[in-house]
Amino acid sequence: MADSPLELLQGTVDVLILKASSWGPAHGFGISKWIRERTDGALGLQDAALYQALHRLEQKGWLESDWGPSENNRRAKFYSLTTAGRAELRHRTGRLRRYVAAVFEVLDARTGAV
Repeated sequence: MADSPLELLQGTVDVLILKASSWGPAHGFGISKWIRERTDGALGLQDAALYQALHRLEQKGWLESDWGPSENNRRAKFYSLTTAGRAELRHRTGRLRRYVAAVFEVLDARTGAV
């Protein structure tokens, strides 16, 4: 039986969306698909959380959007990373890497009192 998707930690949704957007303009479904494919299905975004985050990131000026045709010729909103969004992605990526490294320091500890 396949493992169920992992729950996303608070604060990771934004950085995942910013990273997905760094590859070029994409609509919401494309961003969600990119994240799911890169993690072999381990991470997935629910539609409501995805679109709330996209809207929030656009309001902060980290994403901008434009309407265009999707792959199946339907009207879709495409999101692009702004210069400010690229800077925020670098900042949050560094912070997330430090956090993950600290967690693994604890998980990999071989000695010490508990």
